[in-house]
Amino acid sequence: MRTLISGATCVLPAGQARVDVLIEGGKILGIDPPKGVQVDETIDAHDLILIPGVIDDQVHFREPGLTHKEDLRTATRACAKGGVTSFLEMPNTRPTTTTVERLSEKLQLASERCFVNYGFYIGATPTNLAELQAATRTPGIKIFIGSSTGDLLVDEQEALERIFAETTLPICAHCEDEATVRANSQRLNGGSTYEDHSLIRDEAAAVIATKRAIDLAIRHRHRFHVLHVSTAAETELLRDPQGLITAEVCPHHLFFNVDDYERLGSLVQMNPSIKTSADNEGLWLALKQGRIQVIATDHAPHTLEEKQQPYPKSPSGLPAVENSLALMLDSVNAGICSLESVVQWMCDAPARVWDMVGKGRIAEGYDADLVLIDLNKKQTVRNENQQTKSGWSPWHGVTLHGWPVRTIVRGRTVFLDGRFDEEVRGAEIQFDHSRGGYWSQS
Repeated sequence: MRTLISGATCVLPAGQARVDVLIEGGKILGIDPPKGVQVDETIDAHDLILIPGVIDDQVHFREPGLTHKEDLRTATRACAKGGVTSFLEMPNTRPTTTTVERLSEKLQLASERCFVNYGFYIGATPTNLAELQAATRTPGIKIFIGSSTGDLLVDEQEALERIFAETTLPICAHCEDEATVRANSQRLNGGSTYEDHSLIRDEAAAVIATKRAIDLAIRHRHRFHVLHVSTAAETELLRDPQGLITAEVCPHHLFFNVDDYERLGSLVQMNPSIKTSADNEGLWLALKQGRIQVIATDHAPHTLEEKQQPYPKSPSGLPAVENSLALMLDSVNAGICSLESVVQWMCDAPARVWDMVGKGRIAEGYDADLVLIDLNKKQTVRNENQQTKSGWSPWHGVTLHGWPVRTIVRGRTVFLDGRFDEEVRGAEIQFDHSRGGYWSQS
């Protein structure tokens, strides 16, 4: 099947250009091919913009074990609707993904159920060093340096030293200092309001743990990715990456702050917690200055019934994959950032950080994972229209300006005009860690 996408303004590595894009066999066959080239299908994309598919490198899709909240099918429908063509999922499912065998089981499950491309981290525990050394079909190792579920908390220095010293895969981490969190919680008697969450998981908890992890990475010369940076103070630790350190920020830390608890309550209860408006500004600045390279969602759905429990019974996390790109396109229309920057943060950079083969760019030979967007489209986020099984969004009622309208995975349209092709399946993402990560690739 040979398809021509005609008339779109394309966001290419060198900038925007109005060129046709020819795709065949799931790959981009040509940019600006000769007029009259023989094709089986032509997609008329005049008045639209073509970008690479979004890569979300931090999601929690809850399968196996917690599928009443979300599963691979509902989550990847949400991805397709939101222009996310590839995701990397975290290991804190039930059971946790802490062995090569469980990693393989997840990959097999995904091959049967995912509408978009997929990859899965292997999780670190204090005792699974051999599994971390043996894993290959993975973007990297996830460490929870801060409270987590099951056996995934790794807080002892000796265990952390061994993981950084004796493994070769890239490492990413949730960085909140457990001792600080516990001391804050004790001081507040466990907390009684949603606002207390940001006092318990405060700036100090984030900064101490991030500083600790960066120190480990630099001393052991090990590539390290700081997940969901939530404070302006942490961004100061990212000024001298030494070719080893990358970082990301999530939409909820860019757009929400402690003033939103009064309006949204537990719907914006997150780990790490939302912080202040000054932190919002500091995170945006770090993105624009290149100290933070990636935007990811940390999509972590719970049912509304679960979220509406009183604090501290209310769980942390919110769904975001189907609205993240629209949120950023709205920011483009508001003059906050450029479209080229959004593509860099959400498409190109995550592919480079995790050494993905054929992802993140509109270029010959790359995978035909593409999204057509309409920067003029205005649409209101509604809970009743969400594809996530959780059925809600903290942005319910917010009108966003700029939306994805067609999502293409491996050359096939999976989402168009509110409809899904249920036959489309994504593929396992391939990683080539000899590429050396973000700072080694142009």
